[in-house]
Amino acid sequence: MKAEVINPFLESAKLVIEQVIQISPSAGSLGIKDVVHMDNHIWIQVGMTGQLSGNVVFGLQEDVALRIVSLMMGGFVITEMDEMGTSAISELGNMISGNASTILSNQGFTVDITPPKVVKSTSSADSSSSKALFIPLTINGVGELDIQVMIS
Repeated sequence: MKAEVINPFLESAKLVIEQVIQISPSAGSLGIKDVVHMDNHIWIQVGMTGQLSGNVVFGLQEDVALRIVSLMMGGFVITEMDEMGTSAISELGNMISGNASTILSNQGFTVDITPPKVVKSTSSADSSSSKALFIPLTINGVGELDIQVMIS
């Protein structure tokens, strides 16, 4: 994994989040972590094919996802991750990934993204042992969104 692969996703996430919910997020420190699905988390997984292949996963606590969806809905409070909420958070992942793939294309990489897949974790009994480059984004007053990149 190359650390520079995460930069288009970071740049895109900051831009999209600011446009969609009018809050400018701040980035934490880049690191490597084990991919572990935790209780009460939402995971938006987008696959990437072409010159770069693998997955990008956006992870956030369910209450953070609900706050983001509420802001996306113009402040209408969403209290459960129903079909509409899942669709909205999925679209956020799609917008970030689509914009990042455009940035990568402008850098000379031929890439395609798959439709986002939203997974709600209710158990941490995931035996996956993959590692990801990650960077947390803090959205003031909302919470944290982790960008996890597993692309080669």
